[in-house]
Amino acid sequence: MQRGFRDRDYLQTVEGFLFCVIGSVHPADRVISYVKYAPSENGGWGRNGKRFRRLMRHYTMLNLIETLEFLKDYPQYLYDSNVMGIKISAVPLNRISFHFKPEEKMRELAEAGNENLDELQSKALKLALIISDRSGVPLKYFGVTGSILIDIHQPFSDIDLTVYGIENSKAVKETLKRIYSIEEAGISKLKDARAREWCLNKSRMYPLTYDEAKVILSRKWNRGVFQGTMFSIHPVKLEDEISEKYGDRIFRSKGMIKIEATVSDSSESEFLPSTYIVENVKILNGPHTEDIREVTSYEGLYGGIANEGEKIIAYGKLEAVTDRKSNEEYHRVLIGSQEAQGRDYIKPLL
Repeated sequence: MQRGFRDRDYLQTVEGFLFCVIGSVHPADRVISYVKYAPSENGGWGRNGKRFRRLMRHYTMLNLIETLEFLKDYPQYLYDSNVMGIKISAVPLNRISFHFKPEEKMRELAEAGNENLDELQSKALKLALIISDRSGVPLKYFGVTGSILIDIHQPFSDIDLTVYGIENSKAVKETLKRIYSIEEAGISKLKDARAREWCLNKSRMYPLTYDEAKVILSRKWNRGVFQGTMFSIHPVKLEDEISEKYGDRIFRSKGMIKIEATVSDSSESEFLPSTYIVENVKILNGPHTEDIREVTSYEGLYGGIANEGEKIIAYGKLEAVTDRKSNEEYHRVLIGSQEAQGRDYIKPLL
């Protein structure tokens, strides 16, 4: 199938803005994404004479709302979505000057030769090669995203990788968990001072206690440290694995709700948006609703943190879902909505 716009791709616009793509389901004429960098003479990011300032400082909904305010001066990037029932940022196809693809950057690094790479590029390639070798997933299914992808990284930048395909993602997850257990090849989970700092930051930015953040970190297989540099790995589906088209389901807000539920299927929770199919739902606060089937998060923090059979508490936006393919109607709880103003969450119940 033709390669589409995938989660964690980047787009450069005709003005020089750099947008990060969200998810892999988009309208026909534009790409749902958030603006992360804008050209700036005094910006702290950039190389080869081009400088950028970072608009999306933290991956939180409150920071995303700030980027929507910035884009009011560039209304061509604001989109009233009849499907989602909200205003979002999305890049029209005719405003894209370049489409950055993580797997192409990985191939570029691999072909460049180590002597032509800087330290961070070399480290990103080496990490991908180790994981590829140990997991059996070919390097062509890995990508490098974030600041390395768009060539504006700094020596202190993190390494952000992608892995493409459902089965490939499972293999990489199991491989990393094995590596963490014996801490080989210079790869380890976040621990000690770094783990404490991560938990403190999350407890400041999200409605989580330090101990709740600690539980979430313990379940984050895709966050680690490689030879002193923090890294993340993000599973992304291939085109033939995506069954949903934009507009197949219509979403409408029904207010805020807090629920307790049992996860019956977490297989979609590693991708963005992260979806948990739930059962035995109890309404703790909010409108009485009989048919809540799923909890879905656009906050990457809550991806992959609960397994089948486990209970969760979720606070978020209740949405009525109309499935136009099956003619079904049901409800879901959405985490990462503008209405929640950063107060929503998913917490595993241990």
